[in-house]
Amino acid sequence: MTTLLTPQAPAPEQFTDPAAAVARLEELYVQATDFLCDSFADAMENGAPAARFRAYYPEIRIKTSTYAQVDSRLSFGHVSEPGVHATTVTRPDLFRSYLTQQIALLIKNHGQPVTIAASDTPIPVHFAVANNPDLVVPHQGAADFTLRDVFDVPDLTTTNDDIVNGVHDHEDAVGPLSLFTAQRVDYSLARLAHYTATDAGHFQNHVLFTNYQFYVSEFENYAREQLADPASGYTSFVSTGNAEITDPKAPIEQPLKLPQMPTYHLKRKDRSGITLVNIGVGPSNAKTATDHIAVLRPHAWLMVGHCAGLRNTQALGDFVLAHAYLREDKVLDDDLPVWVPIPPLAEVQVALEHAVAEVTKLEGYELKRIMRTGTVASVDNRNWELRDQSGPVQRLSQSRAIALDMESATIAANGYRFRVPYGTLLCVSDKPLHGELKLPGMASSFYTTQVSRHLAIGIKAMEHLRGMPLERLHSRKLRSFDETAFL
Repeated sequence: MTTLLTPQAPAPEQFTDPAAAVARLEELYVQATDFLCDSFADAMENGAPAARFRAYYPEIRIKTSTYAQVDSRLSFGHVSEPGVHATTVTRPDLFRSYLTQQIALLIKNHGQPVTIAASDTPIPVHFAVANNPDLVVPHQGAADFTLRDVFDVPDLTTTNDDIVNGVHDHEDAVGPLSLFTAQRVDYSLARLAHYTATDAGHFQNHVLFTNYQFYVSEFENYAREQLADPASGYTSFVSTGNAEITDPKAPIEQPLKLPQMPTYHLKRKDRSGITLVNIGVGPSNAKTATDHIAVLRPHAWLMVGHCAGLRNTQALGDFVLAHAYLREDKVLDDDLPVWVPIPPLAEVQVALEHAVAEVTKLEGYELKRIMRTGTVASVDNRNWELRDQSGPVQRLSQSRAIALDMESATIAANGYRFRVPYGTLLCVSDKPLHGELKLPGMASSFYTTQVSRHLAIGIKAMEHLRGMPLERLHSRKLRSFDETAFL
């Protein structure tokens, strides 16, 4: 029988001080990952060990016997019913502020301490060594022993989205405390580094998605202007490849090859800055990006991309503020059925409309000259215009759609699914139903005149949202019957 070696973790302890609770989470996590990293390094150097090594994620647990008496306007910070609720935790250093806030609300709203201890969920060795630049997990067969015989590897039974999708079955009578397990978070942190080529620690709480690289240079220009202003509150700008500058005139080293989703961060000390992600074209990329950014629990994400205008009264460069979505992207059908409505969020809609007015200097009825509010259709076929027009055009007309793209409905639907406030402001770049196609010369002129203004509106909207209390921004519309306590 193989010997099982584990670190000697502190006994479970109750805490009423959220900062002390998070400090214990960090202590447990560092102890566990150091143990696995040291054991792994030794195995790589000296060959197959005679023992099996295992360490466990830390866990937060609360036991309540009564229903919480809380402000009914609050959508988070309390468990839905009496009982035992728990969640595993990874990277408490990265989530320190978030965990402190959520634990404080839990203690306050229930009048009960939380218990911090090692869980019974093993940490996969791949995730334990992910933050150690000196260690790399070899591919299967590269080592002289089978990795899973000695260390734990990722387990899909604790990495899936069953909690956030509302299909979690807690057979042991322990309810979930957060939307994501530690393994699910670790998986996404690794994927973010791969797809965006920036570390998760750089991501800010306000995320802009776009489908064109043209927005990146404008974002960098804006970032440099903000860094030159000591009163802006922004502290640094991070480019793809983790190239970080604080001097507005400093050069940025460009990577030899851009990642699949180039990402840039204009940072503030409290992570209330802005992240821009160029997801490229297509609903698959939109789903991939939002699947993984969601574990960082951003305060809002917005789509600021280009679209096809569907009405003859629209002009190139007009804006479209989505208040409904026709979902024909197909990538989320298994997780969120198409019959689920994706409601507009009043706080986000108002912030976007105010931002358009502020940048364009138009108000009220005059604003309607350049902006329409209506349904945005998202499809998975970039060349939908080449099909027989009777089918798609009839559906678009029946839905009252005013614009079409390939990403907005996916981003909004995943925001709804992950309880992340969402919104969409698109810019009309062509009108295929009315003979105005996106051609090279036309596109160059359009991008030159419109990108800067469009991006400025997205940034202004985020700044409006940043000043809003968190409990107001995170709408009850996004919460289901039986919700987790953590945001």
